[in-house]
Amino acid sequence: MSGSASAHRRKNMHADHESTTGTPTLTVADGTFRKGGEPHQILSGALHYFRVHPELWHDRLQRLRALGLNTVETYVAWNFHERRRGEIDFTGWRDLTRFVREAQSLGLDVILRPGPYIYAEWDFGGLPAWLMAEPDLALRTMDPRFITAVDAWFDAICDVMRPLLATHGGPVVAVQVENEYGSYGDDAPYLEHCRAALVDRGIDVLLLTSDGPGPDLLASGSVPGVHATVNFGSRVDAAFAELRRVQPSGPDMCMEFWNGWFDHWGERHHTREPAEAAAVLEEILARGASVNFYMAHGGTNFGLWNGCNVEDGQLQPTVTSYDYDGPVGEAGELGAKFYAYREVLTRYATGPVPEPLALLPRLAPGQGEVTEWMSLLDSLDAFDPPESAPMPRSMEQLGQDHGLVLYRGHVLLPPQPPALVLDGLADRATVMLDGAVIGIVDRNHALQEVALGSVPAHGPHPCDLVVIVENQGRINFAHAIGEHKGVAAIRLGRRLIHNWQSSALRLDDPTLTARLAFGPEPGSAGPVFARTVLSVDQPADGFIALPGWGKGFVWLNGFLLGRYWEVGPQVTLYAPAPLWRAGLNEVVVLEMEHAGSIVELRSEPDLGAGRGVEIGVPAVAAAVV
Repeated sequence: MSGSASAHRRKNMHADHESTTGTPTLTVADGTFRKGGEPHQILSGALHYFRVHPELWHDRLQRLRALGLNTVETYVAWNFHERRRGEIDFTGWRDLTRFVREAQSLGLDVILRPGPYIYAEWDFGGLPAWLMAEPDLALRTMDPRFITAVDAWFDAICDVMRPLLATHGGPVVAVQVENEYGSYGDDAPYLEHCRAALVDRGIDVLLLTSDGPGPDLLASGSVPGVHATVNFGSRVDAAFAELRRVQPSGPDMCMEFWNGWFDHWGERHHTREPAEAAAVLEEILARGASVNFYMAHGGTNFGLWNGCNVEDGQLQPTVTSYDYDGPVGEAGELGAKFYAYREVLTRYATGPVPEPLALLPRLAPGQGEVTEWMSLLDSLDAFDPPESAPMPRSMEQLGQDHGLVLYRGHVLLPPQPPALVLDGLADRATVMLDGAVIGIVDRNHALQEVALGSVPAHGPHPCDLVVIVENQGRINFAHAIGEHKGVAAIRLGRRLIHNWQSSALRLDDPTLTARLAFGPEPGSAGPVFARTVLSVDQPADGFIALPGWGKGFVWLNGFLLGRYWEVGPQVTLYAPAPLWRAGLNEVVVLEMEHAGSIVELRSEPDLGAGRGVEIGVPAVAAAVV
């Protein structure tokens, strides 16, 4: 059932609907939130199930309870569940029901934010990459092609959510309609469609929207009949005053209290002083408003799920860690910020606050020397066969969302050839001519080209050309979302080079590393796989560092931990206990630029405080942080 006229005719009863199971529901009455009819202050924290290993969900939720929270909030990442169109998965790591029931077992209420768009510094803001196979698709609008895909997603996710609602005896007390739409567009019928689609599919708990504090943002993102909330990091009075412009009466809620921030590669690691952030928290709660920490526990962008921002035309890929400087650290650490917040929250808590948990065990330091290698060019049999076409194929045309695209062709080089130009490069390319690397090209460079002045001045003569393009993460915010990955065309000066073999190299295939045939030497030049082993007595949390390496990817026992890059700020990658096994553990690295010789196992994280390039406050937060 889609958001049809019948859905629009149904009255949204979320504000006064009571559970028939005896479970207290969350309502709005007399300017306050009420739960079971009694005044209620929501003390919530964001924890994304898709950024935490499932075996650690319970531990992290316990830490949120010990912080003094009564609610946990999570986005639901559409693209995490439907990587291929029509194949929607809610099992294993994607078992949203299990996560919500874990929260319920600890006495936590749950707020769900099912999109279809979520932002969250997540790849493409949670939208599936296969949408980009549709030419000129208008995302987050009433474009019929987009709505058809959205309605199929709502069919699936609402089937999962309905039994979890408080009106059905579950812990889900509220569901959000879209996300920060006021920062994107003004298609009001689209927002109403999302609201009606939820209601029409039986989502009968409190519905919410959330937007930044700008008056146009809140006005464009709000939906009639849906309770509006506001996102900010400071300037409490000003932010809630903006909310009151579009919603004259309470209750007030900060849906995203930005108590920390995320990191981009090549920038400085972000932190926020605990006492200062706790004072803002006190200011929110003292006025009777409700709060949701963004983030309470950030977790990790495992695999290739990190998103990217764009500022002044420059791509800003988000690092693998999503620690966010939250009160509960990436590996469950409880630092000064946790205790500063806990002191405030216990004075507003709606029940007893459990004692904090001890830190989980850590592995002892160690290292492994790399003795086995395999060139990426020699490993292509481990991937899908290439497709031939006159022009390079985009990642989306190849049916792939993440990873690399390898283009192989031939170019006729004259004496003193012009530059090799990569049109529409997204995002970073290794260029090889006759088996040798001749350049690295990044979309952030002033020119997306490689000079060929070093080519011998005899000819014209044909050369083998290989271009390997890395998708560094899809843009996840504002009008820039919706891009194609790979390269659109490759030219020698003004002359197009035709007839390409395009290969999609899926790096997060869980069987990939087992299909690689390592040897004592790398073989061909260019990007290279490397293998070593690390021995541990018993599984525990650890951190992997790659001193001397350049840029690439790391697997532990076949699981893709994420990306590393020598530009920082992040130095170590979190490797949680469930990924280790007693005895020998295989570590595989794909190095794109220059390989080191050892892999280090550390017992402490290094997110790079003080490393990288100093930057200003991100534009999206400049007015409120």
